[in-house]
Amino acid sequence: MIHLQGEYAKLQVGRANPALVEGVSIEAYGASQSLKAVASISIPEPRTIQIQPWDKGMLAAIEKGILNANLGLNPVNDGVCVRLAIPPLNEERRAELAKMVNRLAEDAKISIRNVRQDAHKQFKQLKDSGDIAEDELHGAEKRFQEKVDEYNKRVDDMAAGKEKDVMTV
Repeated sequence: MIHLQGEYAKLQVGRANPALVEGVSIEAYGASQSLKAVASISIPEPRTIQIQPWDKGMLAAIEKGILNANLGLNPVNDGVCVRLAIPPLNEERRAELAKMVNRLAEDAKISIRNVRQDAHKQFKQLKDSGDIAEDELHGAEKRFQEKVDEYNKRVDDMAAGKEKDVMTV
C-alpha cells in the first residue's frame, strides 16, 4: 500500500514535482543509480523540471533513463542540463494518466496475488510436515483470503480516488 501511495504521489497532475523523476534509474559509471544520485533536480518554472548532472557526460544517460521510464515526458538536452516540460492536462493527457493509475493498481494486485501464492505454498508445507491440522489449514487460508480481499479493495479504492483526481478538470 505504501509503495502504491508513493507511485500515485509521483503522478502530480498540476505542477512540476521533483518526485516525478527522482527515482528514475540511470546507467552511471557501470551501475544503475537513481537520478537524484547523479544530478540536481530543480523546478525553475511551475511546469518545468530541470535536471543538471554533476558530470556533463551523464546527459545522454539521463535522457535515455527518462525515456525508458515511460513517464510520458520528452527530455530536451541543451548541452548543460536536461529540461522536462510538463504538458498541460488536456483530455488526452488526463486519459493517459488514468491509464497509468490503473496500470499501477493492477501491478499492486499482482503483487498481492504473488504473496497469496507464497502463503498458500507455506501453508501446504506446514500441513505436509504435520505442523498444522487440516482444519487449521482451512481456517488460516480463509483468514488470509479475507486479508487479501481487504487489500484488493483498498487498492481499488485508492485507484478510484486517484483516477477521479486526475479526471477532474
